Amino acid sequence: MINRRNIVGDHALGMDSSITRRDFLGATLLASGAVLLDSVSPAQLLAQKAPGGASDWNGYGGVGEYADSNGNTWEVLTAGHKLRDGLYEEVSENALETGEAYDCVVVGGGISGLAAALFFLRQGGPKATCLVLENHPIFGGEAKQNDFEVDGQRLTAHQGSAIYFVQYPRSFLAQFYESIGLKEPRLEYQKWGGSGPEMTIGRTPYDSAGMSTGQYGFWFGAQFGPKPGVWQIDPVGRKFAGAPVSEATRKELLHWYSGDASKAAPFASPKYEGDKVSRYLDSITLEEHYMRQYGLSREFIRTYLSADLGGGSGLGADALSAYAGYAFEVLHPYGGQAEAVEMFPGGNTTIARLMVKALVPSAISGEATVEGVSLGKVNFSAVDSKDSRARIRLGATAISVRHENSPEKSEFVSVVYADGERLFRVRARSAVMAGGSWTTKHVVRDLPDAQRNAYSQFFRSPCMMANVALRNWRFLARLGITGCRWFGGGIGNYMELRRMATVGDIPKTISPDLPVVLTVKVLYSYPGLSTEDQGDRGRGEMITTPFRDYERRIRQQFTDMFAGAGFAADRDIAGIILNRWGHAYLSPQPGFFFGGDGKPAPREVLRAAPFGRIAFANTDLAGYMDHRFSILEAQRAVAQLMAQVITD
Repeated sequence: MINRRNIVGDHALGMDSSITRRDFLGATLLASGAVLLDSVSPAQLLAQKAPGGASDWNGYGGVGEYADSNGNTWEVLTAGHKLRDGLYEEVSENALETGEAYDCVVVGGGISGLAAALFFLRQGGPKATCLVLENHPIFGGEAKQNDFEVDGQRLTAHQGSAIYFVQYPRSFLAQFYESIGLKEPRLEYQKWGGSGPEMTIGRTPYDSAGMSTGQYGFWFGAQFGPKPGVWQIDPVGRKFAGAPVSEATRKELLHWYSGDASKAAPFASPKYEGDKVSRYLDSITLEEHYMRQYGLSREFIRTYLSADLGGGSGLGADALSAYAGYAFEVLHPYGGQAEAVEMFPGGNTTIARLMVKALVPSAISGEATVEGVSLGKVNFSAVDSKDSRARIRLGATAISVRHENSPEKSEFVSVVYADGERLFRVRARSAVMAGGSWTTKHVVRDLPDAQRNAYSQFFRSPCMMANVALRNWRFLARLGITGCRWFGGGIGNYMELRRMATVGDIPKTISPDLPVVLTVKVLYSYPGLSTEDQGDRGRGEMITTPFRDYERRIRQQFTDMFAGAGFAADRDIAGIILNRWGHAYLSPQPGFFFGGDGKPAPREVLRAAPFGRIAFANTDLAGYMDHRFSILEAQRAVAQLMAQVITD
């Protein structure tokens, strides 16, 4: 029998609206996280219910050059699981020989891989050649963007990698930025254009800018009492009066969010990686650190702070090394006379495009500047041109990298990649594995036990970035907020307006009457489980949830939270794009950074030296997801190859 109430509900949520999305599955969650700890792959489970595969799972990808590459698409997911399950092993010997030979093949076209290619060509001499293999339809890794077309206006949002930090003048990173065309690191941002009083809006989705001016809200969901939930606007200013929590929790909320906790027990952060403080932090969990340092209860941390404390490493604080909360600080961004944190409209997509422009000038039209690559178009035929010393091969999944002879004597490595159902082989004098740890351990076929065991201690966790395009944000203005967070159910934990950097065709003003994109960052933490099990369970949940289920949950959540302020999902939501990253974060457990029990840190086993003609890069090896570490790890890997392997 048809449930009429569900149909009416879907209609009110706009599930059947003529908006920028496709038609998707109507199935419910296909498998529980517990089931997914078994050997059956999430892709196989989904395929049993959704034989349409890609069209049922990817969802709407937006418009423009990134429309077919929203996160890990079904095609990327399927190829990755074939690699993991060893389905390429027997057939890789039959790969078609392309006859190509390069000085270096870089596996991975994200920021670390693009940086490795740049370093190699710059250090390898005028005749050096390099091939980058990238498994997505476009370069950038997690440094990609989504584009919407809403009421005649182009809207842009990041898929993953978001912010960058202004570096000290003449530092290595500052010079690298300048070398690719990022010569004016401080950006101009949108001005207020609303008809009412100016509202406090930050420049990134992580600023919580309105907290200090009372223009921020906390939503306590139905599990706290009133249905569908209750708002606390200006919670710190109101001292959480009226919050549907116990008096003890109210005091703890105020103690933390007012800043009193850190003032009462100031903590001296590590000065450099490997100092006494950083080693102490790596011996305990982040949760233990906050309990000891600030006197917070375990329950409070898990209920109210999980998304904040573990957000940079993908899991709750109970599963992470405490040093994970401070690792990024050792790169010491340069504040000077202004904020050090900057963000392009599409996040670090701009940095990836600048790198591609530096590698293959004809790959993107326009000048090698921020403005140039923002407005320029990708020339896909030039990206992999035989006339270029650097080539970027898109849609190419590396499935095998191995030395042709023993690693000590081999002069070449053999590299096999899949393009759809076809396999191809190229040769190279060296290789840089710049993809993630979860694939590298499968791709390098002759990997020694020491490196393989080290990679077994790299645990990854998923993340989904849901970009919701809105025709306006008047409902937020009516509430008097520019950002919020929520507790007690729902999808994700927080979202926030941001002033966009006025790069390219971005409007110069921001107003409640204009279209905007709100990003909901969805993390999957299960306090009490191990680091590995939390990642596995979250990945299973994310992969086996159909697009339509996620879409319904997002629409329902927005309705619950904002309908009272005039929001209507069927009218105000113009489109939703999901970017599912199955292994978004390296989630370092205690001991990951500096080792323990007399054993070396797993990352140092891989950083110490190349394996024969194969070196290892990627931000994994730093232990923190930051594009600056991606660049630095690429620089180290290439320097090692040049010193130990490559000769004229």
